[in-house]
Formats: sequence, C-alpha cells, structure tokens
Amino acid sequence: MSPPFVKKFLIALDRHKWAGLAGFIVVTGISGVVAALQSPPTQIYAAQGVLAYNAPPETFSATGTAIQQQAQAVTKDMLLSSVVLEAASQRLADQQIVVSPGALRENAKVVTNTESSSAESPSADAPQALQVLVVYSDSDEARSKAIVDALMAAMIEQSRQFNGQQLTRILDNLNQLLPKVTQELRQAEQNLERFVRQEGTAIQAAESGNLLAAITGNQQQQRDIGLNLAGIDAQIRSLQARLGLTPDEAYASSALSADPIIADLRAQIYQVEAQIDLLSKTLRPEHPTIVDLRNQLDTFNRLLRARVSEVIGGGQAAPLTANSDIREASSLDPARQQLATTLVNLQTQQQALQQQLANLIRVEQELRQEYTRIPNKQLEQQRLQQQIALKQAFYDQIQARLADVRLAQEETVGSLVVAQPPQAELQPVKAASSVMILLVGGFIGLLVGGGLVMLLGSLDTTFHTLEDLQAALRQQEVPILGLLPSLPWDGDAEVLPVIEDANSPYIDPYERLRGNLRRAGGGKALKLVLLTSTVNGEGKTVTAYNLAIASARAGKRTLLIEANLRSPSQAQCLNITPDSDSPIEPLRYYGNLSECIRLASIENLYIVPSAGPQRHAAAIIESSEMRRLLEDGRGRFDLVLLDTPPLSQYNDALLLEPYTDGIVLITRPGYTEEGLLNQAAQELIESEDIQFLGAIINGTDMPIQEQDIEEVEDLVEVDAESNEAGLNAKDDREKLRVGSKDP
Repeated sequence: MSPPFVKKFLIALDRHKWAGLAGFIVVTGISGVVAALQSPPTQIYAAQGVLAYNAPPETFSATGTAIQQQAQAVTKDMLLSSVVLEAASQRLADQQIVVSPGALRENAKVVTNTESSSAESPSADAPQALQVLVVYSDSDEARSKAIVDALMAAMIEQSRQFNGQQLTRILDNLNQLLPKVTQELRQAEQNLERFVRQEGTAIQAAESGNLLAAITGNQQQQRDIGLNLAGIDAQIRSLQARLGLTPDEAYASSALSADPIIADLRAQIYQVEAQIDLLSKTLRPEHPTIVDLRNQLDTFNRLLRARVSEVIGGGQAAPLTANSDIREASSLDPARQQLATTLVNLQTQQQALQQQLANLIRVEQELRQEYTRIPNKQLEQQRLQQQIALKQAFYDQIQARLADVRLAQEETVGSLVVAQPPQAELQPVKAASSVMILLVGGFIGLLVGGGLVMLLGSLDTTFHTLEDLQAALRQQEVPILGLLPSLPWDGDAEVLPVIEDANSPYIDPYERLRGNLRRAGGGKALKLVLLTSTVNGEGKTVTAYNLAIASARAGKRTLLIEANLRSPSQAQCLNITPDSDSPIEPLRYYGNLSECIRLASIENLYIVPSAGPQRHAAAIIESSEMRRLLEDGRGRFDLVLLDTPPLSQYNDALLLEPYTDGIVLITRPGYTEEGLLNQAAQELIESEDIQFLGAIINGTDMPIQEQDIEEVEDLVEVDAESNEAGLNAKDDREKLRVGSKDP
C-alpha cells in the first residue's frame, strides 16, 4: 500500500494534471529561452594579493602582546567589514575609480590560511603564521589590481584601529571596574573595624587568659560562699533545736516580747483573769461584776491582737489567732530573746549569701557562654581579614592592569603587512551549457508543476483518502462503525450494486458492520436504524441494501424502507416492481401495509419501495401513515433500516430520527466534503435529542479475499446429494419464497 502522501499526490495529479503540465511547460519554455539568448562569456581578470601577520616587536606591555596575538584570529567577516569596505571605496574614489561597498563585498574574496589549512589537514599540529589572500575579479586588469591594493590598505589600517579599539575598550572596562572594587575594599575594611570595636576586647581577653582567670575566680568565690552557707545552716539548725522555733517564729516572738504595750496588756489580762477566778467561787456567772470583768477581758484580748498585728504585721500575726498563742509567743525571757535575735540575723545572712551565690553562678554562665563564642568570633575576624586581603589583591591587580594598558596604548601598531603586492591573472570563463540549462529548467518545471498540483489539491475540501477521512472523524470523536469496500460493479450507474450471492466475499464487511451496529446500542437492542449522508454519491443506498441483505442472511427478519421520497425507488435491483399508483396517492400507499411491504428474492428480507419523487415529501414523512408504518415495523421485524436523503439538501432524516433508535452517517472518500462533515457531525453530537450511533466509511480500497465461486458451488452440490431429503439449498429458498405470505 502506498504512503498517504503519495496517495494524496496521485489523487491531486489526476484531478489537476493539466495545471501541473502547464506549469512544467512554462518553466521549461523559459529555460529554453534563457539557453537560446545567453550572451558569450567575457574576459575576467582575477587580481590577488597576500597579507601576512606582523610579529609584534618587543614591548614592555603584556596587554599589547596579547592584543597582537589576538589579531591572528582574524576572520573573513572582520576583514570585509563595512568599515573596511567604506575605506577602500573612498581610496578608490580618490583614484577616480567608482566602486560601491556593496560591489566590493559581492566580488571580493578573502581566504585565510587558517581556513585553508583546517580544510586540507585538520590534524596539523604546528601552528602556522597568519596569511590572508585577497582576491577581486573584474573585466579590467588595472582596475582589479587597484581594487585589491585599496582593500589591502584598508585591512591594514583596520587592523591597527582594531588593536587600538581593543585597548580602549579594556581601559574603559577597567576604569568602570575600579570604583566598584575600591568601594568593596573600603566596605570590607569598615566591616573589620566595626567588628574589632565590638568584639575586640572579648577576643583579646580570651587570648590573654583573663577570661579563664575570671571564670576560675568566680568558681573559687562560689566555693567560699558555699562553705559559709554550710556553717550558717549548722548554726540555724542548732538555734532552732534549742528554741523550738523557726526563724520566722523567733522573729515574731522576739518582737512581741520586746514591746511594752503588749507586756502591759498581758499584765492587765492576768489581773482580770485572777479576779474572775477569785470571784467565780462566790458569785454566779450572771453576776454583774463577773460580766463586767469578762467584758474587760475581751477588750484586753482584742487590744492585744490588734497590737500584735501592728508590731509584726498581718502576715506574721495571722497564725497567732488564739490569745494563748499570742501570750506564749510574747513571753520570751531575755536569754531566749537574744537567741531568737541571733537566729533571725543568721537567716538574714544566709539569704544574702544565697543571693550572692546565685549572682556568681549567673556571671559564671555568662563568662562560659562568652568563652564558647570566642572561636566563632576569631573565625569571623579571620574571614573579614581574608576578605580585605582578597579585595586588596584585586585592587592591586586592576591598578597594575591599568598601568599596563596605558603603556600598551603608546605601543599600538598594526598586525598585518603586505607580503605580496597585487597580481592579475586572466581567468578562463566557461559558458553555461544550453543542455544543462534545459535540464535544470526541466527539473525546476517538474518541481513547479508538482507544487502547483499539491497547492490545488490542498485547496480542495473533499476527502480523497481513507486516512484523511478517518482522521477527521476521530478529531470529531465520531465512532467508526465499519469500513466497506468498493464493489466491483460500482461503475454501472444504472444498476444498484447489491450482493445477492451468499458466497460473495464482499458480504463479510457488511456482516462485520451488522455486528458493530448491534454493539453500538450497548444494552439496548437497535431495531430502527436511520442511514443518511452529507451529500449525494456517498453510497448510503448501497450500504442500506447490502446491510439489509447481510442481516437477512443472518436469519433476522429485516425490513428496508426507502424513505428517500426525493428520488425514484431502487427496488428493481432485487426484482421488485414498485407500485405504479404510489407516486399518485402516497398516503394511501403507506397506509395499506399489506401492499407497501414487499417480499424480496432473499429470504427474511422485505422492502418498502419509495413512493418518490414527491414535491411534498416532508408532509408525507410527518404523516400518521408513515408513523404507523414505523411502529408496525418495530413490532414485527428484528431490524428496520431507513434510507433517507442527504443532510446537506433536506432535513428528512432529522424528521424521522425521533421515531428510530439512532442515526448512522455514511461517508466516502472522494465525495465527502470536510466542511459539511464537520458541521453535520458537530450538530449530531451536540444535540441532546438525537441518538447518534456513528459513521460508516464506504467505498474504501480495503483488500478482499477472493474465493473460488465454482469450488463453493461444487461443495454445495456434494452436500445436496448426501441429503436424505434430496433437496438442495436453492430449491428450499424458492419454495420458502413462494409459500411466504406478505406480513
């Protein structure tokens, strides 16, 4: 099978061969005219001169030497730059020779020995000195030599200017870079100065050992304070054991015992209690004297509690709520009171030492943290110092390079010198062969003709290949239900190509189509299927007849309704004569089911011939008679196929679709147009009311396995002889057709 591109070209060539032939003839004719009218060759002088690399003299500047060495990398574009061509043109103008820079660029040729040596011996190890060959061709010998001489002089001057421009560019770059480098150096110095000002003392203390000494001294003070605290703790425990009081209780008892008001109130309370005890022996508790004494006692106790609160405060007096506790706490003798005072002083000293110890511990932690940060600070200081060293080295390099470049500017010289003055030679000129011109013209004519054929073919919107049609359907996401072959008798337009022979190899694609159509309905059985197309000639009627025959051959009661009322019936292809009165009274024709449904010559196949052509086809399609025919067909047949007119001309298919189980679109390479197919597929897919099953590609060049029909007939005869009933398959079919009744 030929590739799709070749197939497209052959189709386009068949359709537009005259346009391609005309293009070929025109181009070939033009080449023939050019070959006939070509002028005789003129004498051409080629003048050539040689420039050599000028080895740099001894210089004090390293930059100048480097610039001189860079000149050896000169290229053809540099030697034939616009500046060189302008200078050469001006020199020639001074000599009364007018040559434009464009003409110089077009006719001049420059070859360096680096290009020629790389082409001849790419693996040469020894570097060669730069040589430049300058060639210019002209019809005048003196003129060609003058032009080469002017070009060489301009190239030498351009070399000198190039070296000077390189040095100027380097100097400008260094002058632009110097302020930035200076600023970075100053910034690095300021960063180091700021760091030393902030962290220098700590680093110096660590390096001198003062920081470690401070940590050691702090630890010694902590040990001394710990010993003092241990001694004070021992004294406090001893005094607590002797007094039976805590330091807080000792403070309260000492303060209460030393207060004279509390002592006076205690004496009055003792006196009143003594009187109450003495009088209670002779007087009853309700006696006024006893009541008065008790009131005095309550008053003295209240005054005592108030005074205790004033002396030692509410926090210390809160535990002393009972009078007995207050009197006991305020009854210390002078010796115990002195011990209590000592206990309180020891507690105060203990708290002071504990606070001092906590401060020393905090200071030690800070010193240790400072000591752990010393290495990082030292590294940071070294990093800042290294940055200054790097910036300083970079600054020194730029200063040295500036001095070197300024010296190189004073030593600037050109890099090219004339190694060989211009010399002119007469060049042999060969005229173009007329045969070669004709051959080239013919080849170009073939290309032009082929391109014209492809251009006209690309403007054609009709799908001419199966691949293009399949790609268009896949792009529209249209399911392809089957590929049907071109039938061998498609060329006879008067006879509809139907496959009546059960052994024909062309029936297999229609059988596969029938299976695909059955699966397209999914779980729903498709009984009424509508077939339509976009334009005439796509083979929808042929597909409908042969699909109906394949279904009938499979044992399915099949009804084919010719719903195309715009054209005559094709039922005569199956030996069915349409009713002569049906075009006159179509409604009566479709209303009488026993007359319009006709039995075909193939078993299980029934056909409703078309009553067309009709002027009011849409009204007949929408009639109740047609609807009743479809309902009767759904109930009595396994499969009903409707052949309808093209969608681009009539909407009969859309009128019948609501009464069917789905619509199938018939396409065919060479007939289906891209715009109509895309529009129809898009409308069918996007419609929510239409059940679009897919598309069928008809008239393909798919291979068909040809079978020997005579061998098949022999096998049928052998089977018939061995049959006990003595009946062959053909007689059975004839009897069945004669004995069948119209449904």
